[in-house]
Amino acid sequence: MPKIRVELPAHLRTLGRIAGHEVTLEVAAPPTVRGALDALEAAYPMLCGTIRDHGTQERRAFLRFFACQQDISHDPPDAPLPASVVNGTEPLIILGAVAGG
Repeated sequence: MPKIRVELPAHLRTLGRIAGHEVTLEVAAPPTVRGALDALEAAYPMLCGTIRDHGTQERRAFLRFFACQQDISHDPPDAPLPASVVNGTEPLIILGAVAGG
């Protein structure tokens, strides 16, 4: 099973009691955002519902997903992650968005 690195924003690290800026997760092949989030929620159940809606499983409005400096927030959740994320060179980044006017 591939191992990927996931960077989390501070508020999710605090909620999940995660030390450091990232976690390493085993993700079922082929690794996807959905698979990474499933693995993250399995490892840290207190994060269930914080990144994706409980019912629809859609990304929460003020969170964004980045891989290889690309915003993949609107990509299909079952699209394969880039090779550099799958091999651990680059992390999958979950970033809190900021609203303002």
